[in-house]
Amino acid sequence: MKLKKLTSTRRGRVALAAVPAAVAVTVLMGGVASGAVPVSFAVSGVPFQVGASDLEGDGFSQYSGVAVDADGKQNPVAISAIESATLTDLCQSVSIPGAPVGLKITAGSGKKPAEAKDLLIGMTDLKGDATFSNIRIGIDASKVRTTAKGSKGDFAQDASHVSIKGLQQTSLSTQAGTFTLNGLHLFLTSPKDTCF
Repeated sequence: MKLKKLTSTRRGRVALAAVPAAVAVTVLMGGVASGAVPVSFAVSGVPFQVGASDLEGDGFSQYSGVAVDADGKQNPVAISAIESATLTDLCQSVSIPGAPVGLKITAGSGKKPAEAKDLLIGMTDLKGDATFSNIRIGIDASKVRTTAKGSKGDFAQDASHVSIKGLQQTSLSTQAGTFTLNGLHLFLTSPKDTCF
């Protein structure tokens, strides 16, 4: 699946950097996000958690953008594009404000991790121990090696491979060409029963 680059009117930029320090990754964001729109659908604006004991991804890039909700509000996000990924012990949880229940999904435990192709994530927070292979930091977002790209003149990074142990991510959107959830379990739970 080819991910199309969608652009929006510039109203500022996000300064985005994910700099490996030892095995930790830090994402720095500031200003008002503009540039590439990471998803081709209107987001709900409700953040959700994604956790995994291990994420392994080939073909990685990261740049700034916005996720637009149904009212047209632009939500600043850091966009991560991964062309091929596996996620071990995947967990996704969402708590709707004011609702008496939450929703939780688990998959990818044991010998069969979850698998994704052409993964595109609009996130607001990322934690974990990360290792990048063949990383380029400071590249123009329109020149990253992944199919999905940011806007010309925006800061970006890319790498041939990314490995994140103990992934804890807060997102507004996720889309993929294919997402294989081995051992899928979807269930209603307490709003306080989250992935992390």
